[in-house]
Amino acid sequence: MAKVTTETHGAVRLIRYANPPRHYMTAEGAGLMLAAVQAAVADPAIRVLVLTGTEDVFVRHYDVSEIVAVGEAVQAGQLKPEDFERGGFADMIRAVFESPKPVIAAINGVCMGGGFELALACDLRIAGNQVPLIGLPETRIGIFPGGGGTQRLPRMIGEARALEFILRGQTVDAEGALALSLVNSVAADAVAEALALAAELSARGAEGLAHAKRLVRGALTWGLVDGTREEQHGFHAVLKSESAMAAMKDFLANGEDITR
Repeated sequence: MAKVTTETHGAVRLIRYANPPRHYMTAEGAGLMLAAVQAAVADPAIRVLVLTGTEDVFVRHYDVSEIVAVGEAVQAGQLKPEDFERGGFADMIRAVFESPKPVIAAINGVCMGGGFELALACDLRIAGNQVPLIGLPETRIGIFPGGGGTQRLPRMIGEARALEFILRGQTVDAEGALALSLVNSVAADAVAEALALAAELSARGAEGLAHAKRLVRGALTWGLVDGTREEQHGFHAVLKSESAMAAMKDFLANGEDITR
């Protein structure tokens, strides 16, 4: 049975997924993750989210038996294409991707298929240096990444590399993932590193981070004129924030050293 536990570290919420013994993602598990993410996003005391797994597994992959059951429902005419736009896993991935608060994936172990698609939906990814498998192996069993992988991976590493990675169903270890820019960094302890980074981000203005995240995401789909306009309007909005104004005034009052 899937289980999601949470820990609060100051302004950081650590969300940990477990589904022993194989640690597959399931519809039940996705629903539990969705609830935990939504609760963290709604909590004004939480500024950054960290997602991780347990027992040297982030998420092994989505439970193939559940996918087969869904396929049988499709073949029986019980599900339409638009039904795949919503539901536990799709809603959970969307909640992570659209969170106004930064979300960091602490890839503590095996992370494939739907597990890696969850990591791709996060803003930053840190892998443990002993992680042996990260990737999207779905084409090896006749399907393809259906949780955003075909859309997010090309935006991250380019079309040519993403095509090879997905068509061949490739997996790599932590260092291979870093070489391909699938993760931002590799650390001896992914969770500890992610919590340290989250603590750093939690000290930054929440409004500024939220606008920066939204604008960088939009830059991949907006035209330059529209994107620049969105940026200008966002800058106007963040200047209405008391915390942003206080941070800048503090900067001025303390010797104008932006490196501190």
